[in-house]
This record gives sequence, C-alpha cells and structure tokens, in this order.
Amino acid sequence: MFGRPLLRFVRKDTHINFMRGRYMGLIVSAVLSIASIILFFHPGLTLGLDFRGGIVVEAKTSGPADFAKLRTALAAQHISHASLQAFGAPDDVLIRLDAGDDQNTDAVVDTVRRAVTDAQPGTTILRADAVGASVSAELFRNGMLALGLSLAMILVYIWFRFEWEFALSAVITLVLDLTKTMGFLVITGFEFDLVMVAAILTILGYSTNDKMVVYDRVRENLRKYRTMPLMELINLSINETLNRTLGTSSTVFLAALPLALWGGATLSGFAWTMLFGIVVGTSSSIFIAAPLLLFMGEGRLKRGAKAGPAAAQQKS
Repeated sequence: MFGRPLLRFVRKDTHINFMRGRYMGLIVSAVLSIASIILFFHPGLTLGLDFRGGIVVEAKTSGPADFAKLRTALAAQHISHASLQAFGAPDDVLIRLDAGDDQNTDAVVDTVRRAVTDAQPGTTILRADAVGASVSAELFRNGMLALGLSLAMILVYIWFRFEWEFALSAVITLVLDLTKTMGFLVITGFEFDLVMVAAILTILGYSTNDKMVVYDRVRENLRKYRTMPLMELINLSINETLNRTLGTSSTVFLAALPLALWGGATLSGFAWTMLFGIVVGTSSSIFIAAPLLLFMGEGRLKRGAKAGPAAAQQKS
C-alpha cells in the first residue's frame, strides 16, 4: 500500500517499440552533430572572460543607461575599444575589454570604474572581473583537458562494469551529446567559460547515469531471458525503466527551470544549457545508446548461465 508510487508517467504494462525508430534516431543525431561541429568551427563559440582574457565590469546606473555618455567617458580615459552591452533592466550595463598587459589589469579596472561614475554620477559597480591573456590560455587548456579526462574515465568505468559493447556505445553517445551541446552554445550565443565547462561535465555525469539505468536492466534481462532476441530485450528494458527515467529527468528539469527564467545573467546560461542537456541526454539514452548497443551486441553479448523464472516463461 505504502510502496505504490503516487504518480507514474507511463503505465506499468507499457510496451512501446522504441527500436522501430532506431535508424531515424541515429540519422537525426548524426545530422545534428555534424551541423554542430560545423558551427563549432564557424562562426565558433563565444568565448567568455575565462578563456578569452580581458576585463568585464558590471555597472548599475542611477537611471536608464546613457551609452553615448559612457563611451565618451571611456574614450576620454583612452579606452576606445570597450564593448558596452545592456542586459536585464535598462540601468544594467556590461562593459567588456580585451586582454592587455597582465601587469596593468588593476589600473585598467580602476580607470573604467572612474570613467563610468564620472559619466553618470550615482553609478554603482556591481562587479569587476579581470583575467590576463596567459591565465585565460591556461584555463582554456585545463577546461578542455577536464572534458577529455571525464570521457576517458567514463569509458574505463563502464568497460569494467559492463562488457565493451556497453562502454563503446555509451561513449559514442556521450560524444554526440557533447557536440550537440556545443552547437546549442553557438546558436544561443551563451559565453563558453568555466561555468559552461561545469555545466557540460554535469550533463555528461547525468547522461551517463541515465544510460547506466537502462544498461543495468539490459544486463539483468540478458540473464533472465536467454532466448529472447536482443531487439525485443532492449525494448523491454527501456519500457521497464521508462518511468524512472522520465521521473528523474522531470525532477532535474523542474529544478533548473527557475534558474533559467530568473537566475540573471550569471546563472541563466548555465541553467539553459543544463535544460538542453537533460533533454538531449534522456532522449539519447533511448534513441541512440540503445540502438548502438543493439548493432554492436547482436550475437556477441554474453547471456547468463542460468535461466530465471522469467526465462522459463519466455521459453513456454
């Protein structure tokens, strides 16, 4: 009585033939990933302060921001290549400068502070971040190294826990998820910085966990149904875990949605990327990882030595 779930996303006796659309799922995924790779090289990611280097000053003016006055004040201080951007409310201004000499960073920040307060008295500086060119190059290298190592560790973990067919299909799916996320960042124009690296690593971890749930059920059913064709067995496994998959995805999605809508400039990019990754990771577990496992494991995946009660029913 108390163990019954209050809400089920799908009926317990659901039997959806997901593998019927296996070719379409793989083709659509491949097309989207190829398009994302093209977008990655042209026009490319919008690198954030962490990876591009430079200075970002966030200011709140006493009234609606007067961009002409701000530009004039900055030019008077010999800062002629500043990029001014409105975001959020009309009195919120974001000022960006390219990286210069690391030793002059503090002086440039002070100059920008003085210029904007002179242009519009009462202006408040909310934050001023600076990253030198050499530091930004190191951060970018370390960020890419973190993504590469995470994929390698996931491959090793799944390889030890499952058979190689599971590991290879999961890593290929994760790479496809990663390329689509990069394409999403290019299209939306969200800045790619250390926060986005954290978002992508979170997406990879969530997507891996989602695939492990399905793979665990596939492995259990391989022991139970020794004579069942692999396509039917994978379909059965997905249907058996579908309620849990949708429940987990919905919970994470609803938790991230308020951050995307009201998180402000700092958190909205991270949250929207997370929302996109949740959708992609959940769908790829069903329509990409499972078909890849079917193609790689047909006739090769090891069946259990003993047949359980469910296997006896299957034979009959």
